[in-house]
Amino acid sequence: MQTIEVLKYSRQALSSLDPTQQQQLLVAGSAVAVGGLLTCYYWVYQGTKTKRIPTGDGWWGAGEKPRSEDEKVFPFQVQTSDEEIQDLYDRIDRTRYTEPLEDAGFQYGFNSTYLKKVVSHWRHQFNWKKQIAILNKYPQFKTNIEGLDVHFIHVRPPHREGQKVLPLMLVHGWPGSVYEFYRILPLLTDSLDSLAFEVICPSIPGYGFSEAPRKQGFNSLAAARVFHKLMERLGFSEYYLQGGDWGSLITTNMAQMKPECVKGLHLNMLTSKMKGFRVLFSILIGRYLPWLVGFTREDVRRLFGSVGFMERNVYEILRETGYLHIQGTKPDSAGCGVNDSPVGLAAYMLEKFSTWTDFNNRDLEDGGLERKFTLDDLLTNIMIYWTTGSIVSSMRFYKENFKTNIENRLDNNTGVYVPTGLAAFPNELMHVPQSWARDRFRNIYSYSYMPRGGHFAAFEEPQLLADDLLQFVKKVEKL
Repeated sequence: MQTIEVLKYSRQALSSLDPTQQQQLLVAGSAVAVGGLLTCYYWVYQGTKTKRIPTGDGWWGAGEKPRSEDEKVFPFQVQTSDEEIQDLYDRIDRTRYTEPLEDAGFQYGFNSTYLKKVVSHWRHQFNWKKQIAILNKYPQFKTNIEGLDVHFIHVRPPHREGQKVLPLMLVHGWPGSVYEFYRILPLLTDSLDSLAFEVICPSIPGYGFSEAPRKQGFNSLAAARVFHKLMERLGFSEYYLQGGDWGSLITTNMAQMKPECVKGLHLNMLTSKMKGFRVLFSILIGRYLPWLVGFTREDVRRLFGSVGFMERNVYEILRETGYLHIQGTKPDSAGCGVNDSPVGLAAYMLEKFSTWTDFNNRDLEDGGLERKFTLDDLLTNIMIYWTTGSIVSSMRFYKENFKTNIENRLDNNTGVYVPTGLAAFPNELMHVPQSWARDRFRNIYSYSYMPRGGHFAAFEEPQLLADDLLQFVKKVEKL
């Protein structure tokens, strides 16, 4: 029955094309045939490659590495002072604004008319001491690993008879922080389900409350190794991982580095390492014969939409990655201004929470920010960067990763063989079909087309992400 439907869909697709398009499709089909032979060779060759990447070691603190490291774990709480808050107010009061262009929305970046509203709330309604109490409601700790004081949240579930408890690490990205997980934590740890998680949320070194590296070269591979050491120090030999944005790459590296420790990997930002010619073939014929390249109708809708692949993906990515080129080349130059101006920092970071939640938000004067988030939640994340002075060190993470990518990083050529669950949110920066994801992730247990949500899944749609993570782990655990 499925074959008949596919053939019927194919005839309908072909008959809708004019002769020129049919000829183009014939050429593309011939190319696919050649590509198929090359693909067979590719898979055979891939089978000879290593299934893990070396762990290595490092020292990122000041000076030389000592003979022994202090491995004790100590409690941590977020603190502030009246002087710190007054300094913030003084800087806010001295802000110089630029009037926006008429009817510009967020097309030129953060609209300064709406920015004034956000800043007024920050100055007169936002209560940082109250938000600190919320931050401190979960147990927080620090421990020194490879010369850096690494901050993490550690939440244990309440004891419930017959409930299975599994360790899980959640890893954030940029411009986020561990605060992104505060809405999903109770859904994972305080569940009435037969399964609950003991959750560890570390701050990436150089972000928020984790110490920044003093030496060059701290990239996602170094972060992966540090987080494995953290889990080992806490007494875990096997655990689950979940991540988005940089957290997606870091947890993927963790699975590549020590697959024996990773029971399962769940991601909400998907990547692929398909070779260029295979991606090109998929794009050329995927809109007309999706089944031939492993696309579903939903893949076609998300990849091509009504405007085509180039507009929906390539041009959109170009529009939204200017920050990436700056941070990947000269982070200290760009970071100097936003590290000195709280309003500049807010505009720079909050614009991402607008656009990466939904590209259509660029047409709105308020950027749609309060559709998914509260100003208090957004400003709490900003304050974590502001009070720790960590925006520059967080931006450097881009340069460190780009620098080593140019040198052909080993993780780019290594598959992921642990059980993997992928949650594809419709407003993510780019859609990655399962057929593309398989080139990197060789053991996909679940692939979900999420009904709504964008880049900041745990912050935007905590219930959807928690449910998908739970069903994935249940598949792996055979529950």
